[in-house]
Amino acid sequence: MKGRPKVAVIDGYIDDPAALGVPPYISPMIRAVAGAARDAGADVEYVTVDMIRNGHPLPDADVSVVLSGNTVPGKYLRSMPMSLKELKELSPKLSGWKMIGGSSAFAPESQKFDFRIHRDLAASLYDGMVGKEVGERLRTLDEWNRWMLLGADIVKKHQDFPEPLMVEIESYRGCHRWASGGCSFCIEPSKGRPLMREPEDILAEAARLKDLGVRNIRVGGQTCIVSYGAEDLESGCPRPNPPKVRRLFEGLRGMGFDNLCVDNANPAVIARYPEEAEEVIGILADCCTSGNVLALGLESADPAVEEANNLNSTAESVMEAVRLINRVGGERGETGLPKILPGLNIICGLDGETSETYNMDLALLERIRDEGLLVRRINIRQVIGSRRPFDVKVSEKRFRKFKETVREEIDHPMLERLVPIGTVLRDVYAEIHDGNITFGRQPGSYPLLVGIPYKVDLDRSYDVYVTEWGFRSVTGVTYPFEINRMPMSSLASLPGIGKKRAAAIAAARPFGSLEDLGKVVEDPRVVEGLRGIVTFN
Repeated sequence: MKGRPKVAVIDGYIDDPAALGVPPYISPMIRAVAGAARDAGADVEYVTVDMIRNGHPLPDADVSVVLSGNTVPGKYLRSMPMSLKELKELSPKLSGWKMIGGSSAFAPESQKFDFRIHRDLAASLYDGMVGKEVGERLRTLDEWNRWMLLGADIVKKHQDFPEPLMVEIESYRGCHRWASGGCSFCIEPSKGRPLMREPEDILAEAARLKDLGVRNIRVGGQTCIVSYGAEDLESGCPRPNPPKVRRLFEGLRGMGFDNLCVDNANPAVIARYPEEAEEVIGILADCCTSGNVLALGLESADPAVEEANNLNSTAESVMEAVRLINRVGGERGETGLPKILPGLNIICGLDGETSETYNMDLALLERIRDEGLLVRRINIRQVIGSRRPFDVKVSEKRFRKFKETVREEIDHPMLERLVPIGTVLRDVYAEIHDGNITFGRQPGSYPLLVGIPYKVDLDRSYDVYVTEWGFRSVTGVTYPFEINRMPMSSLASLPGIGKKRAAAIAAARPFGSLEDLGKVVEDPRVVEGLRGIVTFN
């Protein structure tokens, strides 16, 4: 291309096992695309699908690049990845030559694009812009580090900047089990031998983001953060390297981000190398924000499914990992949640699955519950054949029953243990109103959904006093609760109050003390339950 071309970078959002990109997250992949375009000498205009939905005009550009698609089905609070219908309507409106990446590039709706990229969108864009053939390749390590710096400033264009935007930073790509093909359903082994970024390169990217005003970061994009920096890259189960993890995370902690969290960990690594793993998890617990989650790839507790799909962990190795993470990270931190806890991923529909598989999965979860251990979240989904098809036909009735049982018998008691009544969750960011309910979340990898049963101003943070539990969410009131100022609709949400007492309280205000309030409530147990919640300013 001659002159200084313009590239329109359109973020349709991605949600993959190795990258979160649906708001409030922004994926590293879209930042790499912007960086690659700039490295090729282009000007970049970044827009999100939400901006387009709200009437933002499409940029007039020489090249239009779209990143979109989710390979992990999820429930979203206030935004969604670009739908295939939206993609079909968008493609004829784009200017210049058109390129698409992400899982949407596999869909028939993407056929009107000039280039449908299935590997590394940033690398393919760069090659096309410097006059090379647009093919399928992965970026080099030098390109990776350079592009993350060059594309960093698009974060300021995101509608969630600076709060509640969570910016993901990649530590490495690929899987240590690549030589054996890895797990049957996962695309990471197809990226080959792991390619590690050095702590100094990650810290340089983080420092650039901090200078731009980013407040929340997540170190993601890896199959196992406990294995970061491991030197035996040919091993399917590498020995952790605590000194390198320490260099990275102590450096990140020193930058003073509001929130620092991580993602995946391999339970087999934790179980095989418990001393090194304990040191690494201790580093994460000390350096990261409390409420952090290590998502463990259980996938299935059935040995037959494990063998048929070359899974990386057994039920016993998962138990050992869950115990170790609880022991090291179970202390409650400043956010109101334990410092670091395990999460579990269960996939249904894998080769070798039978009706008994569900019983084995449930039995493992019951063992964890009955030992008094905590799991922050259990993600249950059906397999998506991203690498190859799967022939097991999942019984929808059995699948739904299994999920319901886990929610009722595992998730709910876990949640009661995780956030007892009276827990104060700090800095819950209010995101949406649903009727008279306000929903919000703390920044993090897998934040707990918090419902406030009355309207409060959005786009700001509150401390919330937990009053009751759902299956995967909690309800609470803003804390401290200024009883002389709060509207009557919020008074009824206090423990033990209800509408009738709320009306009496509203009529008798102001109060000077808990004793004064007790004269109206007329129930010492209810009044005592309000101690520590209400204030009388």
